[in-house]
Amino acid sequence: MAYRSLLLLFLASFFLAALSTGEADEERAPEISADRIKAAVAYLASDRLEGRGPGTRGEELTTEYLAGEYKKAGLKPLGQRGGYLQPVPLVRVVTSTESTLRATKGEKTLDFVCGENFSGMSQTQTKLEEFDAEVVFVGHGITAPEFGWDDYKGVDVKGKIVVLFTNEPPSDDPKFFAGKALTYYGRWTYKFEEAARRGAKACFIIHTPATAGYPFSVVQPLEGAQLKRESGEPALAFAGWLTREAGGKLLGLTGRTVNGALKEADTKGFEAYSLGLNLKGKIQSRAEKMVSNNVAGMVEGSDKALASECVVFTAHWDHLGVGRAVLGDTIYNGAADNATGCGLLLELARAWSALSPKPKRSAVFLAVTAEEKGLLGSKYYTQSPLVPMGKTALNLNYDMILPLGVPETVVVTGAERTTAWPTVKAAAKKNGLEIEEDQRAHLGVFFRSDHFSMARAGVPAFSVSPGMKIKGKPKDFARKALQEFNDKAYHSPQDEMQRDWDFSGFVVLARFSLDVAREVADAERLPTWNKGDEFLPAREKSGVK
Repeated sequence: MAYRSLLLLFLASFFLAALSTGEADEERAPEISADRIKAAVAYLASDRLEGRGPGTRGEELTTEYLAGEYKKAGLKPLGQRGGYLQPVPLVRVVTSTESTLRATKGEKTLDFVCGENFSGMSQTQTKLEEFDAEVVFVGHGITAPEFGWDDYKGVDVKGKIVVLFTNEPPSDDPKFFAGKALTYYGRWTYKFEEAARRGAKACFIIHTPATAGYPFSVVQPLEGAQLKRESGEPALAFAGWLTREAGGKLLGLTGRTVNGALKEADTKGFEAYSLGLNLKGKIQSRAEKMVSNNVAGMVEGSDKALASECVVFTAHWDHLGVGRAVLGDTIYNGAADNATGCGLLLELARAWSALSPKPKRSAVFLAVTAEEKGLLGSKYYTQSPLVPMGKTALNLNYDMILPLGVPETVVVTGAERTTAWPTVKAAAKKNGLEIEEDQRAHLGVFFRSDHFSMARAGVPAFSVSPGMKIKGKPKDFARKALQEFNDKAYHSPQDEMQRDWDFSGFVVLARFSLDVAREVADAERLPTWNKGDEFLPAREKSGVK
């Protein structure tokens, strides 16, 4: 009888211990706090930070705050002099409103007002650029041999001015310019890069809301930043935009219209042609060296052999600073774009730091600068990485997440192109999320945030965003909210913290992200791009096969 009692007591103790251990494991699971994320967004989007412009007092306050939060979370500094800051050398370029542009055809002349009819900046980083050259219309300005398309075929634009449209030929065929989704050929950055490679003197994009996906006000600022130009690197004397009205007047000198020219550009077999007129420009600029900063911290991995490899979480901290007044407000707070991404990044850093046991590989948390200037902070990081690209397993990026509630779908465009795709799908299922096709793919969203810099350097990379299905909300709720934000707040002082924002969905996105990253951090092999993918050669060059 005594033996039986002792046995029962032992079994009871065993089950209690097991239960206690399970509870302890549950307690060690990192807490994700929507309130902490909300508080971070509120601070980063406050007027005190003056729009978080690179090279300003707002940057100092922003980077100081981010570094302080990293330190509180226990992250190891990865920056210079034992700190969290990675200096990013930039050149601030400001185009003077006194700059002039005149079109001449025979005895007809047409003057355009800088900042009103045209905008942009010189890429040569010099004080004065003057040109007077023939204008060639090159459609969409695309050379894509894999799609049998070459807008520059048979035309020499060296020393000339090219005029073109952004975006690319419309298609429903996924094998032709990826169908309805925009490829990199459609991005304005590609247009300028290709024009420079071709030896053009200057490039002007005729803006239309339909082809660009945003209003002219987004490209209207005359101040920007560039990475320092390397000697011998091709550069345009002016890389800029014409308003639709200005483009219409320019084309009108030759009896053409914007709609007609765009229809020509969209037609297979299009051939570039001279407009039979000249553009004379006198571009005055102020170019000055400046230093901005990425903010980088690490949680070291638990495996001695694999801790030198890492997963990287990114979000850009910068916005547009103080600028042109809109509805009486001059501070471009950037609450959604991208205080939200930074708030989530900080919470992920806290959560990863609290993981027990730690994953085998390390994790780097990288808040980058100058995304709004052309992904410059992330591009610089790939050129001067704190962990080599060949030892970087995966990049998860967060950019402009509207706090609309709990998502039932998630957008991870680009993940399907990597060998990490099964892991992503499993994590989505675990967190009750359906993977949704990007409904903004036609706007080229994949090429407009910092994961793209990492992808070009070979690292499997994509952004994590909520989809259009929000728990308890009407079917079109998210779509309407995004459209309203794009129309009324995007890149304007009206992108401010809103009282009705619901941050509860950030918890779901964080848990999903942690599940993906932990699985990759513990995997036997580094993920890569799928066979035939455009980014695979860069991955293999970095040493990952």
